[in-house]
Amino acid sequence: MRARAMAQIPLDHIRNIGISAHIDSGKTTLTERILFYTGRIHAIHEVRGKDGVGAKMDSMDLEREKGITIQSAATYCLWNGLAGNGNREMININIIDTPGHVDFTIEVERALRVLDGAILVLDSGKGVQSQSITVDKQMKRYGVPRIAYVNKMDNPGANYDRVAEMLKEKLGHHPVKLQIPIGAEEKFSGIIDPIIGKAFYFDGENGENIREEPIPAEYAELAKERRQEIYQGVADVDDILAEKFLNEEPVSDAELRAGIRRATLKLKMTPVMCGSAFRNKGVQLLLDGVSLYLPNPMEVQNIGLDQTKNEEKVALDSDPKKPFVGLAFKLTQDKYGQLTYFRIYQGTLAAGDTILNTSNQLRKVRVPRMFRMHSDDREEVTTATAGDIVALYGIEASSGETFTDGKMNVTMTSMHVPAAVISLAIAPKDRSAEQNFSKSLNRFTKEDPTFRVHQDEESGQTIISGMGELHLEIYMERMRREYNCDTVAGKPQVAYRETITQRGEFNYTHKKQTGGSGQYAKVCGFVEPLPSDAVEQYEFVDEIVGGAIPREFISACDKGFREAIKKGSLIGFPVVGVRCTINDGGAHAVDSSEQAFRTAALMGFREGYAAAKPVVLEPIMKVEVEAPTEFQGSVVGQVNQRRGVILETGSSDGNVVVVAEVPLNNMFGYSTDLRSATQGKGNFTMEFAKYSPVPKNEQEEMVKKHREKMAAEAAARK
Repeated sequence: MRARAMAQIPLDHIRNIGISAHIDSGKTTLTERILFYTGRIHAIHEVRGKDGVGAKMDSMDLEREKGITIQSAATYCLWNGLAGNGNREMININIIDTPGHVDFTIEVERALRVLDGAILVLDSGKGVQSQSITVDKQMKRYGVPRIAYVNKMDNPGANYDRVAEMLKEKLGHHPVKLQIPIGAEEKFSGIIDPIIGKAFYFDGENGENIREEPIPAEYAELAKERRQEIYQGVADVDDILAEKFLNEEPVSDAELRAGIRRATLKLKMTPVMCGSAFRNKGVQLLLDGVSLYLPNPMEVQNIGLDQTKNEEKVALDSDPKKPFVGLAFKLTQDKYGQLTYFRIYQGTLAAGDTILNTSNQLRKVRVPRMFRMHSDDREEVTTATAGDIVALYGIEASSGETFTDGKMNVTMTSMHVPAAVISLAIAPKDRSAEQNFSKSLNRFTKEDPTFRVHQDEESGQTIISGMGELHLEIYMERMRREYNCDTVAGKPQVAYRETITQRGEFNYTHKKQTGGSGQYAKVCGFVEPLPSDAVEQYEFVDEIVGGAIPREFISACDKGFREAIKKGSLIGFPVVGVRCTINDGGAHAVDSSEQAFRTAALMGFREGYAAAKPVVLEPIMKVEVEAPTEFQGSVVGQVNQRRGVILETGSSDGNVVVVAEVPLNNMFGYSTDLRSATQGKGNFTMEFAKYSPVPKNEQEEMVKKHREKMAAEAAARK
């Protein structure tokens, strides 16, 4: 019944939104309240609730135990939302609640890839934190309009105005405060909407009864000023209102809201709203904000790449009648099999249809069953149209693959997948669990593109790589619980890189004479560092003139260089940030071959690399530590001991906040040391910041150890 009703909702009444924030800002609590006020759930359960039930959107046992979101969860709800004309209209909101912990950043990445709008949740006392900055970068990468929601207005240190200012200073937004909180901290009691000049209070056990009142006398003047500030703030970035503002013309509520919507959709401003999800205040007004200011599917430009026209860009329309195009953006496994989440960008999909995987050799698959998801619950539907987010059973796919009905051969641009920064050697404790061990690794690598597995060639060990210690710990725990496979792990291994610091030339001739035809290839050129802001980490430049190297062997040189950068000669880690240029060479009419030029390029690279002053790079993490002020000396001392560079210190709610950049290799065991130094009261978050050269003495030690290891392995092979 509900699914049929949703199918009849017009496209301009659909909102596909994500809820993202720094860890512990209240995202999942906010989602829980949204589901309650829209009637999707009939009782509120807290993230760390004493009832043992846990929040609806945290469906994994691990999420409920740890009180964090690990996997993004999808749901939908219906809200009688406010329209620009002041009337109310039913809108369908598809929501994805994403993790706040940086180790699970891929969940945020793929959610934002398929969503049209977002709510950026900020802590009223802490404002813009480290993960807020990361999430905001992801929103900018995919051009996602957002509303900033200042949560926890009832907490000590709550400051709505300061958080809005931080949006401007730290994120470069143009924030416009659409509300006025009535009181703050323990005195927070309601919210004023200065656009319409009303105050709202939230009565009832769960804040479900909204009471509309005139603005209290002590806020009357501020409300008038704030409305004018909103008018001016929108006029700064919206031409229609700018003209009215310059002519000092009054603006109606509907005109002002229309201007806010235009500027928000063009990413020129960020509406800032406030409330307390935990205290059930302001969530319904935020839902009206979603209805008023975030885009419907038709207002977002989605681009496909036409595979029959050399990846020419094609605009996709949110039109149910056009050829079907959908993107698989998330995979999960349950007792019934693989569940593939799809965002439909164009056309209509029905159970029983045959669709083609255009990212994978046009492989045909049939759609057996289709569902709308409500966290781990599912409701079967027979059709879905452009703008919908659905889940399909029985579809073999990987994250980021495009499907069509065969009438178009297009692929969508895939999501950004960050590089892994940490690795572990891992093995099952019991040999009898090896089959389950392999099954779990196969499943997890399909589900999570940032979780990588490979076999170490020398040792034969299985190496897992990911975004941090917690990321890998969670997967090891899931192996134990879901596959009955206990594991043992070695010492964490940092994902180092190598690069060059200057130009290095090469002139290499590969000659090999055997019983049959010989091998001959000569390559000349140079390697040089790429600019620090280069998007790609490797570049190949062909400057051959006069046929010194025949055209058919140019690609073989590129392949040889690509092979060479997989392992640098310093410590055996991948080489990044290099441009390889060939400008001369030589070939033999009989003995030259693709293999000969691949080998010559590989060896030529090593020659040039040795002359280019190579260095080892290590991952540097941005670490944000929070602890009671009396422990400031200990916190700073520990960061300094770990070769950390302190970027800033501040205070929040009687706590000191230290932001620093620290080498990942020096962060192992930090959580235990921090707890000891702060009597268990300190906590920290950590995310990847950049790669930087290791100190010279450390590099020499690393190179020495690598050479000793290689010599020992060579001796063992003899």
